[in-house]
Amino acid sequence: MICLRKAVEDYLMVRRSLGFKLLNMGYNLHHFVSFMEQQRASIITVDLAMRWALEPQGAQPALWAARLGYVRSFASYWSAIDPRTEIPPLGLLPYRYKRAIPYIYTDEEIKLLLNAAKNLPPLTSLRPWTYYTLFGLMAVTGMRISEIIHLARGDVDLDQKILTVRLTKFGKSRLIPLHPSTVQNLEQYLRRLDQLHPRSTVPNFFLSNKGIALTGCMVRWTFVKLSRQIGLRKVGDSCGPRIHDLRHRFAVTTLLHWYRTGVDVEQRLPVLSTYLGHAHVTDTYWYLSAIPELLALTKDRLEKRWEALS
Repeated sequence: MICLRKAVEDYLMVRRSLGFKLLNMGYNLHHFVSFMEQQRASIITVDLAMRWALEPQGAQPALWAARLGYVRSFASYWSAIDPRTEIPPLGLLPYRYKRAIPYIYTDEEIKLLLNAAKNLPPLTSLRPWTYYTLFGLMAVTGMRISEIIHLARGDVDLDQKILTVRLTKFGKSRLIPLHPSTVQNLEQYLRRLDQLHPRSTVPNFFLSNKGIALTGCMVRWTFVKLSRQIGLRKVGDSCGPRIHDLRHRFAVTTLLHWYRTGVDVEQRLPVLSTYLGHAHVTDTYWYLSAIPELLALTKDRLEKRWEALS
């Protein structure tokens, strides 16, 4: 079993060297090896993989399918070394991925969120300034939460009005131009940061009240709290508008503006795709069907084109 544990480490190391993060896969594959140890098994079989994948009773089918997929991926690699390895075939735990319907925040809801963030206690601390600026920056740039909490101070060039987002979800870096009003808000945040934590050696741009780097859990917890406070969620709701929907709002409002002003969206879509850090432009095309208003505008433009050709 030590050999199999080492094989998992080697497999993860090779794939991570190619740019994959594999956080969930790494955790689950180590858990699977522990399961095999408990079963006193040294060979990966379909039966073992299925039993482990279905172990969390009452879980969503998506979780079971993902767990089996992790084993399938590793088993394909390991079978070249140990031919006794059984690779779980596709379709054993069928699950069709369904993208969440995005919630498109109104301008008024964004204002309420930012105002609530600016009034987070204690008012004299860095906390309200951090979340007011962070949520505002997400709303006007469409950045992912992982990108914004890992943003370093050296990545923010306010003189050139540019952010550098480094090695993100797909291992790519990109530049994000900033509007003068955004630059002004970032400057205000930096002044407050330097006043409250003048000797900070933490490289992150956004810091917590204690002067340490923010975590995703910390930001999401604050977002949920503020969402309930302003009425976007009811107290006790386990689901509702997500922080990631700020990214959806940016993409959708950009597309709506282009359609309404007569811009050639098909020509400009790769620009938006690059700005958002999508791996493929097809990921950006999804926004066209995600919102009924966008779909209607797309249909109207197509009908006008057909009328012009007929």
